[in-house]
Amino acid sequence: MLELSGSKISKKELMMSAVLSPIVSEFETQEAADAYDVWFRAKVQKSIDSKEPHIPHDKVKAEIHAMLEERRKKKA
Repeated sequence: MLELSGSKISKKELMMSAVLSPIVSEFETQEAADAYDVWFRAKVQKSIDSKEPHIPHDKVKAEIHAMLEERRKKKA
């Protein structure tokens, strides 16, 4: 326990409320970074566990490339 301004605070509480440097992290606090990590890991696990057919990376890239090329042509 640390004592700050007469209040006792745990190291964990201090780290959870600490503002993170934008050079080190895209999140403002460790709590926000941890929350994102939990969310991201759950999304990945849901995808791994999915019974839907998996789409190969090369096929997705080709579809996106075709979509972007079509948009470029429309803008020209």
